[in-house]
Amino acid sequence: METANRILYIPGKNPKPPPPEHRRRLLRVLLRGVEQADPAVARDIERRAEAFSVIAWNPLYYQSYKSPDTDLPWIDALLQRTGPSETDLQEAQSFRRRIAWLLYTAADLFQFLIPLVPDPVVKNTIQETARYFGNQGGIGEQVRELLKAPLRQLFAEGKRILVISHSMGSVIAYDSLWDLTHIEKNPECVDLFLTIGSPLGMRFTQQRLRGAREKGTERYPHDIRRWINIASQGDLTALDPTLRDDFKAMVNLGLIESITDINENVFNYFRNEQGLNVHRSYGYLVNPRMGRVIADWWTGRMQ
Repeated sequence: METANRILYIPGKNPKPPPPEHRRRLLRVLLRGVEQADPAVARDIERRAEAFSVIAWNPLYYQSYKSPDTDLPWIDALLQRTGPSETDLQEAQSFRRRIAWLLYTAADLFQFLIPLVPDPVVKNTIQETARYFGNQGGIGEQVRELLKAPLRQLFAEGKRILVISHSMGSVIAYDSLWDLTHIEKNPECVDLFLTIGSPLGMRFTQQRLRGAREKGTERYPHDIRRWINIASQGDLTALDPTLRDDFKAMVNLGLIESITDINENVFNYFRNEQGLNVHRSYGYLVNPRMGRVIADWWTGRMQ
């Protein structure tokens, strides 16, 4: 029997493997995270292949793919582990990361400091999001349409929808939901909006979101029932790991039932040849804290 549940996953930035292979890897890791929380739910999701879809916006945005072989051995190694090592914990909470957090927080508050940020990865992220926010060549609209099209169909079919979005994908998802509310007047709701490693807490991002110049109910999407945000320790993309305070007006205005932040003792222990990467999507998806959220949503235990 087909389930009414649908999971849409929106990746973060950078080129990805070809979509079918990327989907297989994401689902494989997600199932491992859910299995640690509820093995029966993991088996049920695995049996219902139609329930999990990836919104492959990256090939359109970058006009390229990542080599399929790049991450595979590191994903295999990740799946053989049951949690972070002592070294992972120390590195995620290191003095170096805390100093970097202070530097990036200052640059977010006083954006004239951004050119002085030494990390080329951070500068590259800002340049890429500027292209999206500026809708250069219509790219912002095109990327959002890749999510809005399946959402329209699932809303029409009466499906129960979980949107999982990682990093820049959370910005695309938020903006798409705003469009559906205010441009298309969509009356339906995503049951759960799950953001991971999200930059939505940053002032730089918030000032550029769809609706940022509006007031009151016009400022926010109305088509999210519940929102859960997960941020791992040391993830500098999730510079501000708490979103409830930034978007509390959505709750106060009655636009959403709840916004919940999960960031205490959340560790992303994905490693590759460059070392620990506390921001990678695979490390978020394999985490049993996230697996519990997905399992509770899938079964309807989340109230």
